[in-house]
Amino acid sequence: MLGIVFHGQREIELATLPDPVPGPDDAIVRITASGMCGSDLHTYRGPHIDHPVVGGHEPAGVVVEVGAHVDRSWIGRHVMVHHYFGCGLCDQCRTGWTQMCRRGASAMGAQTDGSHAEFARVPAVTLLEMPEGLSDLGAAAIGCGTGTAWGALRRLELHGSDTVAIFGQGPVGLAATQLATAQGARVIALDISAHRLERATEFGAHAVVDPSVVDPVEAIQELTGGRGVPKSLETSGASTAANAALHVLDRWGTAVWVGVGSTIHFDLNEVLFRQITAKSSWTLSYNDMAECAQFILERGVNVDALFTDRWPLTEYAKAYELLDAQSSGKGVFLP
Repeated sequence: MLGIVFHGQREIELATLPDPVPGPDDAIVRITASGMCGSDLHTYRGPHIDHPVVGGHEPAGVVVEVGAHVDRSWIGRHVMVHHYFGCGLCDQCRTGWTQMCRRGASAMGAQTDGSHAEFARVPAVTLLEMPEGLSDLGAAAIGCGTGTAWGALRRLELHGSDTVAIFGQGPVGLAATQLATAQGARVIALDISAHRLERATEFGAHAVVDPSVVDPVEAIQELTGGRGVPKSLETSGASTAANAALHVLDRWGTAVWVGVGSTIHFDLNEVLFRQITAKSSWTLSYNDMAECAQFILERGVNVDALFTDRWPLTEYAKAYELLDAQSSGKGVFLP
């Protein structure tokens, strides 16, 4: 099979690899879509990898083979995959939070081979049957990007009566804007890219703010009659945005961070005396993936519209150069 192999230090190749063979508890998935995610860049840009891996962790596909311990009725089903592999036995794994495995988890495209290939071997317990009506692109997005947005909005306990400030309108932030709008909330979208702010408006944002032009705290106070917002979400990983996500909150407000790499400094008194709640959110659980898919279908959310770039595996170098620039939307490989 063909697969995009990551070596670190921006070195990748399209390699011919042995077709995967299932272990007794595994399934082989023929990949029909493999989304590109900003977190791929940690491996792509990172240090040299002694044991190179196939990249990608947003798979959708069809089960073509299963191991001896797996129900053969899975063969032929269209599936999503929860891309973290854990022990399957601890309290975290049993509640669907495999990435929190007590014995240590591995993630597709990082510690174990991923989905930027013609086939992928995954533990059968990570499979979720794709509900009828969900596209391959939608299923791939739910695997991480859109799923991360969904998990964060769950952590925010977002309500339709809320106004939420969403910092960053890359693929995760834009998905959060799309999902929050579908839940009935009013979204204030923030980004330093005019193109991304335009996209946020198309995806339902009530108002947009460019923090490189105006002070985001002052702008949001003006939009909310001086109160601030009850909810904020930071998706960009920029420290300035991570700090601003606290300062835009009204009394009793809640902030959630999903962006990786930022540093936050704050005065505890400010947070304490305003009764602020601060949370982090790391992707989503196996069970949340199914709920996200059902919500998207019931509300008619056009997740496919998130994707601006579709690539064959053979255009891997161009695809990752574009993702590395972080100036485009969301990409997907269609093997």
